[in-house]
Amino acid sequence: MSRPSLPLFAAWRQTLRAGYSWKALRGDLSAGLTVGIIAIPLAMALAIAVGVAPQHGLYTVLIAAPLIALCGGSRFNISGPTAAFVVILLPITQQYGLGGLLLCTLMAGVILIILGLLRAGRLIEFVPYPVTLGFTAGIGIVIAVLQIKDLFGLHLAGAPQHLLEQVNLLLRALPSLQPGDSLVGAACLATLLIWPRLAPKVPAHLVALAVGALLALALERMGLPVATLGERFSYSLDGIEHPGIPPFLPDLALPWNLPGADGQPLVLSFELIRQLLAPAFAIAMLGAIESLLCAVVADGMTGSKHDPNAELIGQGLGNLAAPFFGGITATAAIARTAANVRAGAFSPMAALVHAGVVLAAILLLAPLFSYLPMAALAALLLMVAWNMSEPHHVAHTLRIAPRGDVLVLLTCLLLTVLFDMVLAVGVGLLLAAGLFIKRMSELTDTAALSRQQRQALQDLPEHVLAYAIRGPLFFGAAEKALSVLRRFTPGVRVVIVDISAVPLLDMTAIAALDNVLRDYRQQGVALILSGPTAQVRLQLRRAGVRSREGELAYARDLPHAREKALRWLGETPKL
Repeated sequence: MSRPSLPLFAAWRQTLRAGYSWKALRGDLSAGLTVGIIAIPLAMALAIAVGVAPQHGLYTVLIAAPLIALCGGSRFNISGPTAAFVVILLPITQQYGLGGLLLCTLMAGVILIILGLLRAGRLIEFVPYPVTLGFTAGIGIVIAVLQIKDLFGLHLAGAPQHLLEQVNLLLRALPSLQPGDSLVGAACLATLLIWPRLAPKVPAHLVALAVGALLALALERMGLPVATLGERFSYSLDGIEHPGIPPFLPDLALPWNLPGADGQPLVLSFELIRQLLAPAFAIAMLGAIESLLCAVVADGMTGSKHDPNAELIGQGLGNLAAPFFGGITATAAIARTAANVRAGAFSPMAALVHAGVVLAAILLLAPLFSYLPMAALAALLLMVAWNMSEPHHVAHTLRIAPRGDVLVLLTCLLLTVLFDMVLAVGVGLLLAAGLFIKRMSELTDTAALSRQQRQALQDLPEHVLAYAIRGPLFFGAAEKALSVLRRFTPGVRVVIVDISAVPLLDMTAIAALDNVLRDYRQQGVALILSGPTAQVRLQLRRAGVRSREGELAYARDLPHAREKALRWLGETPKL
């Protein structure tokens, strides 16, 4: 028996099987250029949102995106920093600094690789839709609140640790509102809303950033200051501070040698790794969900089929390598992937081209980025937050979904907003699992036989009772279903139970059946199980629940069960 091959380069293998041509190459070049232009401001804005300098977002695209495209399992996924990670990464940056964030990303990459090697890609499909929609909407709300500070140029008194504290500080900071930043933010938001209706082929956020930058220059000349990226961030070269981002490639550096929250290099230790393990696992889980959902969306748009395990390994390798060059956490982004497909992409080559566009921007356009207003970048992320929160889908789900699913959605949303996404997903999954168990247990019952079943048994003596169990026998339903069998009727010597409609049983059901048999043995009652499936009978035999004359028997069907019952009672079956 041959071992399964390592799920690597699956997307490239699919591309070669589909046949690569000059037309496909032109489509990849066009799509890569389009998505690369879109990715530049988004990467910087998202890096700022997680508490690090904007160039780290560009480094993420530069390193992680091409590596994921080379090794992953989706032909169309475009990876890089995404808004979904903000709520996880920002607290890590605040507590452990840049070094802690990059080390945590590296650990998440290792976890993703392990998930891919264990072929756990299909397990992500078991995350219920209300859970995904709830924490996604919650993330959108958190991101939107975080942008209010820069959108209006507010000066907060302290660094808030959670959303309620953030809202409190924002309200207190309202007197510090800056008219210049507010005008730029409002102009950018208006452009982002109106431009897609006027010229949908030209990315609205590029036009909005241009409008914001030009308006900021005009307001500066009128005496209204506007905070810019160059004022907020700088880099050092030959001992001289320069505004904005560095116009050169990142150096190779060990993440644990980079500064922590106190500005000093991290000290790599078992205790530090233990502290970062939980957030690293959360990053890996969210990255897996985001990238595989993105691949499913791309499959729906193109008719292709991704390899989920190869995609997990690709995402893991990208997040493993990027931190050594200053890159933060990366995963596939649905908006950029959709734009990639619409622009004519055919293969992962488009992702490589998009990384090349970012490289050119770093080397050639870095000085211009210094003039980008912080309010314009905040407006851009505000629109991203609105789109990812999917308010129309949330409202529709609240209107039509069963009450249990509504409870799961609202719980995940509120926990994400008030606490964190890790808690929200954990509680959401537990609630969803509990509701599923409850619904499945309601499908399982023990009842009197149907008319057809009674006809198959013909006329039974009064010493024989017959029941039928329908549905799966598992820990949530076993006791309820089998409790009927414990109701002893005086004079009954044989009980026939039709289990042909029982698809499975677990150890709880086996233990409960064992107890029933023990009680029957004490009362001198025999049990006949009719019509068990091959799987159910095998499970019972492995558990030691075997046939024993006068105590327990298995029957093919109800007529066979009738014959056994009459033989045990010493009566001759009537033909």
